[in-house]
Amino acid sequence: MEPNRLTATEALEAIKSNKLTVETYVNSLLSRIDSRDSKVKAWAYLNRDLVLEQARKLDAIPEDQRGPLHGVAIGVKDVIYTKDMPTEHNSPLYKDSLVPVDAASIAILRAAGAVILGKTTTTEFASTVQGPATINPHSTETTGIRTPGGSSSGSGAAVADFQVPLSLGTQTGGSTIRPGSFNGIYAFKPTWGVVSREGQKVYSLTLDTIGLFGRCAEDLKLLAGVLGVKDDDLPTFKGLKGAKFGLVKSPVWDQAGKGTLAAIEETQELLKAHGATVEEVTLPSEFNSMPDWHAKIMAADGRVAFLSEYRTDKAKLQDFLVGHVENVKGYTNKETLAAFDGVAGLRPVIDKIANGYDALLTPSVPDEAPPGIESTGSAAFNGMWTALHVPVVNIPGFKGDHGLPIGVSLVAARHQDEHLLEVAKEVGKLFGEEGGWKSAL
Repeated sequence: MEPNRLTATEALEAIKSNKLTVETYVNSLLSRIDSRDSKVKAWAYLNRDLVLEQARKLDAIPEDQRGPLHGVAIGVKDVIYTKDMPTEHNSPLYKDSLVPVDAASIAILRAAGAVILGKTTTTEFASTVQGPATINPHSTETTGIRTPGGSSSGSGAAVADFQVPLSLGTQTGGSTIRPGSFNGIYAFKPTWGVVSREGQKVYSLTLDTIGLFGRCAEDLKLLAGVLGVKDDDLPTFKGLKGAKFGLVKSPVWDQAGKGTLAAIEETQELLKAHGATVEEVTLPSEFNSMPDWHAKIMAADGRVAFLSEYRTDKAKLQDFLVGHVENVKGYTNKETLAAFDGVAGLRPVIDKIANGYDALLTPSVPDEAPPGIESTGSAAFNGMWTALHVPVVNIPGFKGDHGLPIGVSLVAARHQDEHLLEVAKEVGKLFGEEGGWKSAL
């Protein structure tokens, strides 16, 4: 197996056992990028010399001084500051902008021995649905080019295409879970606030959450642990036999397409066949307001977040962001407060519901990735969970009518992150630990 095909956990073990040097490993990743990225276009910035310099320094570190991610390569969404690489936010306002500090997440990863491979593409300021040039690696001549989703477009596509085993994204609406589903990989949005957002562009202080991408649940556990994600108690999940899942169709169930409906149905059948129970959960009627409340919160927070760019040069901002600042939808402060307070009131409600199950099962996306790259697709099934601050995992393993990936989401109560990853690991085995995509690319 070529080193670039290793999961992060496998690569870490190979490096620890001296079967693989970090330099050999990253050269394999760089070769994969050389051969594929002219098609996929997942990288906003990548400096080969800088990558190799990191690798050689890591290889020189004595074994007893190596960190928990020693030599593992990670891609970083280009809204997160990296002291030795530009952070451009896919905006002409920040062309070639170099902020000579690391975001907190990057400082943690460097201290753990990770190789920061490069900056991955994003929609403008991780906020719009207008896609970058990045292409879903599962696109073919038959399907035509498809979006990898967004706004963490390059982070999802690079992991799916074996160009890097792990990457960081962000999520304010659906910017981690949606690319996870569209690209056929695992994606994890942890509980809001458990990973520092210091040093990344703010869209919404109330919603922004760092996101993780990998090709197996074990890799998500590895990365989350290094970033400090920790439950109060050790996970006690004992496997699927006797486990209890709640199916939440959510207020936007009517947007679920044929592929997602089939994926949810098959997931239920597989869970039941392995000894679990699945029952439908009817949320209280107040949750019907969640899509509207989420939109109002994004608009209110976005009005504040992008005022400086608006005042600097309004003409260089996409219309969507200009609309936030100018409040084109006319949201009043009274309406905004009702949204903030309404969502806050439902967070303990969803915690209580989720704690009655091992996990909640819900769609990740309406269906497989839509054609073209002009739009990153709908995040309709994600915004509610982001606003509720709960952890969510996309598990890959299904296909739509055109053979493109579709995943399903598992959700848990706040600060049940480690537990959720344990459940996701077991559920993922029902679909194939890598979602059936390893041989496809």
